[in-house]
Amino acid sequence: MAKAQVKYTCSACAASFTKWSGRCDSCGDWNTIVEEKPLSTSGPAKKTLGGMRGKQVPLSDLSTKEAPPPRTQCGMGELDRVLGGGLVPASAILVGGDPGIGKSTLMLQAAARFATAGLKTIYVSGEESSAQVRMRAQRLGLGDAPVQLAAETNLRDILTTLETEAPDLVVIDSIQTMWADNVESAPGSVSQVRAAAHEIVTFAKSRNVAVIIVGHVTKDGQLAGPRVVEHMVDTVLYFEGERGHHFRLLRAVKNRFGPAQEIGVFEMTGDGLSEVTNPSALFLSERDKPTAGSVVFAGIEGTRPVLVEFQALVAPSPNAQARRTVVGWDGGRLSMILAVLESRCGIPFAGLDVYLNVAGGMKVSEPAADLAVAAALLSAREDTAIPKDCVVFGELSLSGGLRPVNQTENRLKEAQKLGFSSAIAPSRSKAGDGTGMQIRYMDDLVGFVGEVFGAG
Repeated sequence: MAKAQVKYTCSACAASFTKWSGRCDSCGDWNTIVEEKPLSTSGPAKKTLGGMRGKQVPLSDLSTKEAPPPRTQCGMGELDRVLGGGLVPASAILVGGDPGIGKSTLMLQAAARFATAGLKTIYVSGEESSAQVRMRAQRLGLGDAPVQLAAETNLRDILTTLETEAPDLVVIDSIQTMWADNVESAPGSVSQVRAAAHEIVTFAKSRNVAVIIVGHVTKDGQLAGPRVVEHMVDTVLYFEGERGHHFRLLRAVKNRFGPAQEIGVFEMTGDGLSEVTNPSALFLSERDKPTAGSVVFAGIEGTRPVLVEFQALVAPSPNAQARRTVVGWDGGRLSMILAVLESRCGIPFAGLDVYLNVAGGMKVSEPAADLAVAAALLSAREDTAIPKDCVVFGELSLSGGLRPVNQTENRLKEAQKLGFSSAIAPSRSKAGDGTGMQIRYMDDLVGFVGEVFGAG
């Protein structure tokens, strides 16, 4: 076995040598070369780092003050909101969504906006030719945007071009089409996606280049490829939407430079994606008169209050086993609420089909919607409508109690702005002053059922 090589270092200029000498050849000082102790490692001989020492990493304490990273805004308020206030240099952003949902359209519009704002932008397409991208840009009215195009899938050629051009922003569409010639597998495989993502992110960090990577999703709606890709990047965005609806949601599920679960709302038009500044009005259907089974929920998505409508339908089941169908909400949480209603309030749903839908295709995951769902189910079962100017929110516990939720004041202000005058909320909620709404506070689900539906 070969003997580990001894390393000598100059204490004046940190130059390295393989043997000792009295004078440093780099800086010329005398008696400054000292022997370094080998690195102490343990484990299998072929798997450890060995005795070779590296350079010392500079350390800082927690009291060190650093300026926040500079941001560049593209002018699309919804996109800037989801990014946390703008694009951060040397950041890596992963964008995923269903095929045909509009990812390429959104990325081309974003690239054009950032290029117009002064960033040198390169759009690399691995799925379409430059002519196809150029045709889309002309259809969107972006033909004059200073964006440089490239149609290439060879990762080595792409990185060589980017190193020569030194851009400020790079859009890769998509990561599944990229291939590295040092990996012996087909493009789109787990090994290729991992290797390509690692090389692109490393290039972005070392060259101070912001990169936006478009990724495919699986049948479950998750980003395809290894989960390690999501850990490599700084921000993970999901572009969501139903094909039958004309609007799209851009949701941040991870963001190192801003709040997670922030959403941006866009509307798909013939001229591309346009911003929706008031999404609450979009998610509410026509409410000219009260309807049984319809309840408006005042929710929070990231930092934005959003009002959505829960619609429930309860009907006798012709089958031996009743159906439970949920669209836009967690089916397991629906089963929990039905069990609480039956166990704590004595209201059975056996033999009844239950259908629950979030109007507009919105997906709600907030526990604060429990009370709104319970109200919609009871309204549909008893054929009793909740007043159309009333919003409902609150978290439901297994004991039947109602737990207060955060940002109550922001929920109420958003409801008041859209013309709602009353609300039903859990006790101990911090509503604040100046909301101007009539609030009915409830301690538990039993009291809510007795007061609103006249049953105990």
